[in-house]
Amino acid sequence: MPLALLALAIGAFGIGTTEFVIMGLLPEVAGDFGVSIPTAGFLVTGYALGVMFGAPLMTVLGTKISRKRMLMLLMGLFIIGNLLSAVAPVFAVMLIGRVVASLAHGAFFGIGSVVAADLVAPDKKAGAIAMMFTGLTVANVVGVPLGTLVGQSVGWRVTFAVVAALGVVGLVGIAKLVPELPRAEGVRLRHELAAFKNAQVLLAMAMTVLGFGGVFAAITYIAPMMTHVAGFADGSVTWLLVLFGLGMVGGNLIGGKYADRALMPLLYVSLGALAVVLALFTLTAHHKVLAAVTIALIGALGFATVPPLQKRVLDQAHGAPTLASAVNIGAFNLGNALSAWLGGLVIAAGLGYTAPNWVGAALAAGALLLAFVSAALERRAGSPSAPGTDAPSAVVTGATPAEHRTPVSH
Repeated sequence: MPLALLALAIGAFGIGTTEFVIMGLLPEVAGDFGVSIPTAGFLVTGYALGVMFGAPLMTVLGTKISRKRMLMLLMGLFIIGNLLSAVAPVFAVMLIGRVVASLAHGAFFGIGSVVAADLVAPDKKAGAIAMMFTGLTVANVVGVPLGTLVGQSVGWRVTFAVVAALGVVGLVGIAKLVPELPRAEGVRLRHELAAFKNAQVLLAMAMTVLGFGGVFAAITYIAPMMTHVAGFADGSVTWLLVLFGLGMVGGNLIGGKYADRALMPLLYVSLGALAVVLALFTLTAHHKVLAAVTIALIGALGFATVPPLQKRVLDQAHGAPTLASAVNIGAFNLGNALSAWLGGLVIAAGLGYTAPNWVGAALAAGALLLAFVSAALERRAGSPSAPGTDAPSAVVTGATPAEHRTPVSH
């Protein structure tokens, strides 16, 4: 794997840290600005909405420049947003800083996925994508706990200043290590938009929304579930989330390794197992040890779907994958928001803190069903393929579908 992937992973680490660290610092931020915790929660909501809408917007704005330059500009935006949060004199300014930082999120991972795939041989594409996403998963194991500790000990403004410094390291790394890859010839915005006419692209995005939504249906409410049902102390939630993060790291690497060999079978196994584990969580949540093991498994199975789903979108979008790749990152956040809302509904209905696990299981099962539908449509189109031959050339060269018709494995 080339060193350029390390630069992308560092950027991903910073982005992952700033996205999730705010959740552990809401009381400190709310206290400093004199606002309520629910009001401070807009810092989370605003970021998620910024990712959803910023991914396509920033990608479209960047169609006229090279992908390397766009990645550098996105990291610059990320740095500015976090610095703005660090020095914000009032709550409204911090909210603006969060939104500015979030605008870089979706486009960075979307464009970064394309660049990562371009840097390696065709049979290593999913592994390269997974390597970049490792920065995001490690952020949940290292960056978020440390950022929370720093914020609670020294001040939350220091945390955001440190995250901005991480952005500077990522920016320098991209400038020094990522090569100037040739732009796809003849690819314009209309070609990027045309990818959304492809039913397989839309199915892959729907799988992203439902599959990863299944994960966050449970994890969003992990604190009350573990303290009120499993009987953990409040302080134990931090290390339980570290277990979840470790599972994410392992699942991401496994997903990257096997997606290059058998993409669709990997999705069948990971989504099916995720649905089963989430359903079982309604039982294991009552036992401390079993609950801890289940949380790690949810992280592993959930993130095992990320490299294959991202690669599936790249492959099916053929020679114009950048916008579709970025929108798929927004689909992850849409799944998070949808599942958190549905989980809240079943808790509010009086079904208990374990009820969101059933919601997650249903969402994951829905994603599995869509995977079978996608494979069936592919077979009906007369495009059978061998594992590991997921249309690599179109992603690398930007060639049109007529020039590269290597079908996707299933």
